[in-house]
Amino acid sequence: MNRSSIEIERKILRLLHGHKTRTQLTQIHAHFLRHGLHHSNQILSHFVSVCGTLNKMNYAVSIFKQSQNPNIILFNSMIKAYSRNGPFEESLNLFSAMKSRGIWPDEYTFSPLLKACVSVSDVRDGQCVHGEVIRSGFECFGSLRIGIVELYTKFDEMGHAMKVFDEMGQRDVIVWNLMIRGFCKRGDVETGLHLFREMSERSVVSWNSMISYLSQSGMDSEALKLFHEMRDQGFELDEATIVNVLPVCARLGAVDVGEWIHSYAKSSGLYQNIVSVENALVDFYCKCGILETARKIFSEMPKKNVISWNAMISGLAFNGRGELGVEFFEQMMTEGLTPNPTTFLGVLTCCAHAGMVEKGWELFASMTERHHVEPNLEHYGCMVDVLGRSGCVREAYDLITSMSIRPNATLWGALLSACRTHGDVELAEHAVKELINLEPWNSGNYVLLSNIYAEEGKWDGVEKVRVLMREKSIKKSPGESAIR
Repeated sequence: MNRSSIEIERKILRLLHGHKTRTQLTQIHAHFLRHGLHHSNQILSHFVSVCGTLNKMNYAVSIFKQSQNPNIILFNSMIKAYSRNGPFEESLNLFSAMKSRGIWPDEYTFSPLLKACVSVSDVRDGQCVHGEVIRSGFECFGSLRIGIVELYTKFDEMGHAMKVFDEMGQRDVIVWNLMIRGFCKRGDVETGLHLFREMSERSVVSWNSMISYLSQSGMDSEALKLFHEMRDQGFELDEATIVNVLPVCARLGAVDVGEWIHSYAKSSGLYQNIVSVENALVDFYCKCGILETARKIFSEMPKKNVISWNAMISGLAFNGRGELGVEFFEQMMTEGLTPNPTTFLGVLTCCAHAGMVEKGWELFASMTERHHVEPNLEHYGCMVDVLGRSGCVREAYDLITSMSIRPNATLWGALLSACRTHGDVELAEHAVKELINLEPWNSGNYVLLSNIYAEEGKWDGVEKVRVLMREKSIKKSPGESAIR
């Protein structure tokens, strides 16, 4: 290649890295075609890489095919483009085609291949690539080992992941985080926490992740303790920290900690215009019963999304302000937002607390007719609650028996509660029998049926229940006292 061609090639590469649009790419393509550089693997590999970044895979494929003798760099660019945009299987197919041409992979070949295996969701392909890494002599590369650990943790192959992890001489924070996530995702939070404690260096992501895993596992006290430890070690809170910790504070009733977080968010600039933080604060104050503060934050939000409205509507329902919650729903509709399943759970709960039966029916019907939201068991449960609290137990029963999905124990339990409150013994008896069919192992259901018969003086019925419990080897759970 002469000096002039080299200068043109450098110019084209500069243009490629300064691209912005498809039109510019087409112009650059025409430019190197005009100068006869359409077989330059260097230019083609950069062009394919740019196409991959812009998700223009058809263009990338057409450019790749222009090379008569693609080299490892061009193959790597194309494999990476497929691993980024799909079809992910094509990365693996291209790797096979590369080997069939006698082209030996390098360390840059395998990282996108491992990523493609994760996206394909087939651990066997990943294991094959892992084998290729070993045969090619690249297993000592840290970046590849991280990719292999990510692959195995993704598919819950923690034994394989741990083996690779143990063989790593130097482990950065990324691979520690991957291992912690792998164990916590499978429910082994104890091992995840043990690994977290072993880390010599942690990032904010490490702290946030561990706090989140503890919270999701119902270990709120441990999560809050870890949050305080994070602060004591001088780590700055970020958006994820606040969103993870505020629900923990709400469940534990740690109002002082939540208020401190609120103050921190204000002073650090994490409060204004970060919707997720504002949503978390609204939800926190609602669940702590501090409605005025929640409403103030909500009203001052420059931007609200459906999660913001859901937090406020559900919060009002939680605090027994059903009518106001319905008003908020109406306002949300006026502002043109689209409700989602969570929105309807909140507003139907509002109707239940406010005794708004007609409104409840109207909203329940609008789910499918107007908003194309298919009711699930939770929505039916809310509607049964709306009807049951208002004494419409027969309507509640008709709703349950007309459902397109099979009612669960929660629905029959809600109906039973309403029947006993409003004195419908016949329907209560039917509800308990349904509960026994669904949960034959639950002694509480048999006790309920026995109590219903006893309340009506139907002692034959009481005896039948006792016989049934003996036949099924069901034993009544012993009572417990809080006094020790």
